[in-house]
Amino acid sequence: MTTLDTSKISLQLYTVREALAADLDGTLARLAATGFTLVEPFGLAEGAAELAPALRAHGLAAPSAHAGIVGRDLDAVLAAAATTGTTLVVEPHVDRARWTTVEDVAAIAAELNAAAERAADAGVTLGYHNHEFELATTIAGRPALEVFADHLADGVALEVDTYWAVVGGVPVPDLLARLGPRVRAVHLKDGDGTRDTSRQVAWGTGDLDVTAILAAADGVDLAVLELDDTTGDMLTAVEDSFANLTKALA
Repeated sequence: MTTLDTSKISLQLYTVREALAADLDGTLARLAATGFTLVEPFGLAEGAAELAPALRAHGLAAPSAHAGIVGRDLDAVLAAAATTGTTLVVEPHVDRARWTTVEDVAAIAAELNAAAERAADAGVTLGYHNHEFELATTIAGRPALEVFADHLADGVALEVDTYWAVVGGVPVPDLLARLGPRVRAVHLKDGDGTRDTSRQVAWGTGDLDVTAILAAADGVDLAVLELDDTTGDMLTAVEDSFANLTKALA
């Protein structure tokens, strides 16, 4: 098992989506100056052509990315992944209405499993990223996400959003222990632990037990910082998050 260290810190670019829209080059330059070497793009199939050369220009790599997979054009996703050099592509969301029964989650898993077989031929691993509802919803007394994991093929990964797991009512250390090595990446964010995304703050400055979460995540391939929203300056929160996580991993 690998050990989590500062070389595995990434940033989900959704965090700085407004800054990227206003100034792609300047925003990436600021992330690189902060110390980031890895980022996680979102909407990969739509944005890879513009993003890939910009990432290269600033010495940034994108080992993981978010892209719609379930019910979407997998060929376009794989072509985009080749453009950005991405080897882990994560489905960021499947509608909460599909997470209420064993049959529901088995059907989602079957779609991802089939896509993953094709993606593997291109050297790409597929995965799934949770929100709160896959954990708050239980099936036979277990979080729906864990029932879903039971139906995934061995080659399909999970990216656990630790903040939304807390919101969903499941202790992150317990969840990560049960899901085991299938968890290839985690999203690290902080705040007050509610659904109000504007109350998210720089990692290490909120109410979550980030020390316990980080310890439980040791061994994952990527520690991806993210804020969905915040009331302060977003880029400052990103810089503070990076500094706090770097210190915690030192």
